[in-house]
Amino acid sequence: MLRFTLIFLAVLGGLFLLDVTHVTYVHIVLPWTHGVAVVSAATLQLFDANVIARGETILSRTNGFGVLIMPGCNGVEAVIVLAAAIVAFPAPLGRRLLGLLVGSLTIQVLNVVRIICLFYLGQWDYTVFEFAHLYLWPGLIMLDVLAIWIGWVRWVSRSQPPAVQPG
Repeated sequence: MLRFTLIFLAVLGGLFLLDVTHVTYVHIVLPWTHGVAVVSAATLQLFDANVIARGETILSRTNGFGVLIMPGCNGVEAVIVLAAAIVAFPAPLGRRLLGLLVGSLTIQVLNVVRIICLFYLGQWDYTVFEFAHLYLWPGLIMLDVLAIWIGWVRWVSRSQPPAVQPG
C-alpha cells in the first residue's frame, strides 16, 4: 500500500506540474480544451441547430447564453488522477495502456455530458448551474474516476494468475 501511495503521489505531482507548464498549456491543454468545446457543440447541435462553438465557448444563438470551457473543466485533471492510479497499481503494461485508453475516453465522454448538462442548466436557472458547476459535477467526475479505476483493478485482478503461496 505504501508503494502504491508513493508512486501515485509522485506521478500525480509530476503530471500536474507538467500540466501547468507554459509549453504544455499552449500546445496541449488549450488545443484540447478547444476540441472539447467543438465536440460538445457538435453534440448539442444534434438537438439544437442554434448552438455554436467559438473558441472555447459554446453559445446559443437563440438567447445568447454561453459556457466557457476553461482548463480545469476539460477533463484533463480527471485523466491525470486516473493515470496516476493506473500507473501506481502493479499490472502488466498492456493492461495499463488499455486502462488508460478506455478510462480516458470514458472520462471525456462523461465530461461532454457534464458540459451539455451545464449548458442547459445555465439557461434554465443560473443558481442551479453554479451549484452543479462548482460542487455537484466535480464530485461526480471524481467518483467516475474512482469507479473506472476500481473496475479496471477488478478486471486486472481477475485476469492475473493467483500468487503462489509458500508451502
